[in-house]
Amino acid sequence: MTQIPKGYRSSLSLYDTQKAIAQVKNVFLAKLCAALKLSRVTAPLIVDPHTGMNDNLSGVEHPVAFDLQNVDKNAEIVQSLAKWKRYALWRYNFAVGRGLVCDMNAIRRDEIPDNLHSIYVDQWDWERIIPQNERNVDTLEETVCRIVEAISGTLDELKWHYPQLETQLSRDVTFITSQELEDLYPTQTPKQRENLFVREHPTTFIVGIGAALKSGSPHDLRSPDYDDWSLNGDLLFWDDILNCALEISSMGIRVDAKTLRKQLKISGCENRLELPFHKMLVDGDLPLTIGGGIGQSRLCMLLLEKAHVGEVQASIWDDETEAICKEADVALL
Repeated sequence: MTQIPKGYRSSLSLYDTQKAIAQVKNVFLAKLCAALKLSRVTAPLIVDPHTGMNDNLSGVEHPVAFDLQNVDKNAEIVQSLAKWKRYALWRYNFAVGRGLVCDMNAIRRDEIPDNLHSIYVDQWDWERIIPQNERNVDTLEETVCRIVEAISGTLDELKWHYPQLETQLSRDVTFITSQELEDLYPTQTPKQRENLFVREHPTTFIVGIGAALKSGSPHDLRSPDYDDWSLNGDLLFWDDILNCALEISSMGIRVDAKTLRKQLKISGCENRLELPFHKMLVDGDLPLTIGGGIGQSRLCMLLLEKAHVGEVQASIWDDETEAICKEADVALL
């Protein structure tokens, strides 16, 4: 449910907000490409469901699907591009150490809208080829630190243009595993654990999401066929406006053939091995990669000190959300 903090007022006018959104997107993209050696490519909005290319996310979301009358095929709007990016790196013949980035726009019809969630999703989706000897936690952590530096550098430039912004971000990343987090707060929910920890460690990366913890439940659900559950995680910053931990990115080193089989078996999804994408992965055709998604609207919210995602993106909201925002004088785009 949407809740606007008492006394909240946007630091920027509507006009300056639109200008600042453009600056965030342009500056951060350039810094991200430089940090990770990425090249921008064009990405699909729709994919053929029979290819296995669409992202199943946590496995319970229903993609928006429709028939193409004049093509005689069905189509799904992408939920993310985790699999497509890996295929594209192979198809475009990228070299080891290089990667791609693209704008990912999606509709997630099952999302429950609130301050941080919308049925419309916009991300920078990126993927980079790595050699076998870099499939480890060190590579994951180094990549996270590069992304945090790109975000912090973007904020520095933004505040030069808009000195009224008071956002403070820590460049020092605290890494903690999801099991360590559960051990610290065994009686709390995963979201409560995140808030408790990130409040004291304002830039945090939680390592290892998808596999069951000692409690028997995972920290969060992850599709079994893109991230390696032991080499992935979420990047969170403390948001002073909403007084909570704000997830900016989900990312990780991707499954190899062995890990794919293992995670599909755990999830009861071994039938996916018959899909074209999965066959290519098992046969060793696809490169080893690391990749993730970085929320465009989420990052704009954080850097521009916004209380609702609708202040930085245009979407559809329920009547209650619109009423709450109108009462609080919050302008939804």
